Amino acid sequence: MSRIGKQEIQIPTGVEVSRDGAILTVKGPKGTLSKNFRDEVEIKIADGTIILNVKRNDKFSKSLWGTYASHIKNMITGVQVPYQKKLILEGVGFKSEVKGKELHLALGFSHPVVVKIPEDITVTAEKNNITVSGIDKELVGSFTAGVRALKKPEPYKGKGMRYEDEVIRRKQGKKTV
Repeated sequence: MSRIGKQEIQIPTGVEVSRDGAILTVKGPKGTLSKNFRDEVEIKIADGTIILNVKRNDKFSKSLWGTYASHIKNMITGVQVPYQKKLILEGVGFKSEVKGKELHLALGFSHPVVVKIPEDITVTAEKNNITVSGIDKELVGSFTAGVRALKKPEPYKGKGMRYEDEVIRRKQGKKTV
């Protein structure tokens, strides 16, 4: 049994949740999110709460039960307060700047790296801090992970791109006699 799926999800004031077939739409002060949900889990919206129940008692349906509850909670939270992730760029000569809808990065390669910013995300770059924010948690996380993968931090000097709260385990390096 899913402990997360069993809980009722409260809909706060200022947020509207509606369902049209398989698509669940959440509207709030920061924007609108829509997501397609399969019919293995029954979603009931009534009296300011959302209740999820499993239709069939198989492993696949039970696995979707808690996942769908988490997705709905993230959607409700996102339309109220945007999600935000921060990256820190460390290293000599590493630079980042936003030009229009593109993120330009100088990461020590022979060429500058240009990353297109998706529509629903806002990116700011100040000195060596990159801030990614948006109402869709999944989109913010995947975009940030994709940018970080361009230059992961290395364990000897710590150069590269890391999350704000990430701790890099350092290695000792060569020893001299």
